[in-house]
Amino acid sequence: MSSLAPDMPEAALAVSHLSHSFGARAVLRDVSFTVHRGDFTVLLGLNGAGKTTLFALITRLYHSRSGDISVLGHDMKRDPLSALARLGVVFQQQTLDLDLTVRQNLRYQASLHGMTRANADPRITEELSRVGLLERLDDRVRNLSGGQRRRVELARSLLHAPSLLLLDEPTVGLDIESRRFLRAHVSQLCQTTGLGVLWATHLIDEVVPEARVIVLHRGQVLAEGPRASIAAAQQGDIGAAFAALTQDQAA
Repeated sequence: MSSLAPDMPEAALAVSHLSHSFGARAVLRDVSFTVHRGDFTVLLGLNGAGKTTLFALITRLYHSRSGDISVLGHDMKRDPLSALARLGVVFQQQTLDLDLTVRQNLRYQASLHGMTRANADPRITEELSRVGLLERLDDRVRNLSGGQRRRVELARSLLHAPSLLLLDEPTVGLDIESRRFLRAHVSQLCQTTGLGVLWATHLIDEVVPEARVIVLHRGQVLAEGPRASIAAAQQGDIGAAFAALTQDQAA
């Protein structure tokens, strides 16, 4: 993946005063935050905090009526095609076609982004090589392990060289080694390509030392900043800091 152009806006993702309700039930309340280029940002929240709803709004699966979302300076309401073109997504539920080969799945995704086969095939080779699965190119997806399928989904999300990558609970159901690989690989992409990442999780151990953290609880942002600054109030223990923040709000 090529590095980001130096003249691109610094903010990969900007969310401003975003609220959302399902009927009378408020799910997100005045949510604002920024993900910068090159940042590994962890959206940390318990199940039901609003993480998946937030992702659905950013990807326009839901329409946001209150607040603003922009990707690389492209407003999601006024210019959704430009915003979405700069976005890659790994959803919580796996979305590969199990009866197709890895190559067929990735070629299909590339075509959705308007990539010709001549342009897509080198990118497929590059991204599968990065995740160590180039030799499985012509295997049917159903013959891959859960961790391997996740690696394919990650490769797929990066084919069009997005500037922002969203991952919604990407390690759910994976073994320890697969979880470790995904975290390390995505973190490295941030450092080497300038990719902006928003990684949603409820797992404290996925808040890597270099991460920026957004604590989301009951639809509200309780804290945002580098892991070290958020954990400082609890002698550097991010788990204790998260517990204190969420308990304080509950009280």
